[in-house]
Amino acid sequence: MRQSIVAGNWKMNATSRFAVDLAQQVSLHAKNLDNVEVILCPPSVYISTVQQQAEHVKVAAQNVHFEESGAYTGELSVSMLQDVGCEYVLVGHSERRASFSETNELVARKVAAIIKKSLVPILCVGESLAQRKSGKAFEIVKQQVLSALTALDLAGKDVVVAYEPIWAIGTGETASPAQAQEMHAYIRAVIARQISENVANKTRILYGGSVNALTASMLFSQPDIDGGLIGGASLKVEDFKIICSAAAK
Repeated sequence: MRQSIVAGNWKMNATSRFAVDLAQQVSLHAKNLDNVEVILCPPSVYISTVQQQAEHVKVAAQNVHFEESGAYTGELSVSMLQDVGCEYVLVGHSERRASFSETNELVARKVAAIIKKSLVPILCVGESLAQRKSGKAFEIVKQQVLSALTALDLAGKDVVVAYEPIWAIGTGETASPAQAQEMHAYIRAVIARQISENVANKTRILYGGSVNALTASMLFSQPDIDGGLIGGASLKVEDFKIICSAAAK
């Protein structure tokens, strides 16, 4: 049975005080939850702060460079993130793809670097509204998944995929449970056909499109939805607790 995940992506938000308070409250809540892994993804300057406060919560970085070291001003390597306690790394988020021109090829290099150091990538994939309306949603997502994973030896490795329909991020729109389940099942089928059934069965696939306290239970009840990548609601502690509890059920 796959353990559910709820990952809170704070994006470029928070202060040191906020990070401490939120991490403490979420950690206390997570302590009493079974069958759900709670992950916080703070801005990089607060990773150590959250790590120190969140005894019952895992910590993820929001981005990483694919090189181990070098003249890459402002970047962080996988080893650096590992050194401060990160176990997961977000990669390929739609905002990185759109605002920083991250291509499938670049995302693949980052995933490979993360896997090499035995951290766990949370690979974000998803289509735009125009791509969905044109009937290309499944092909776009397939390309994003396979370009990142097919060249890797995933035996004994853990990979998380987060499906985030771009048209449902920060818009208040959410894919219906049926729409989300359809894409999640498709992603699992693609991994089974192109990589292996074993990898497909153990890969946790999260939904990441404006999940909130009201929609979480319906989404997480779908058979191929293994939790959520949460944006804005992860900054509201009571809402985030409700979402975590929904995943635990």
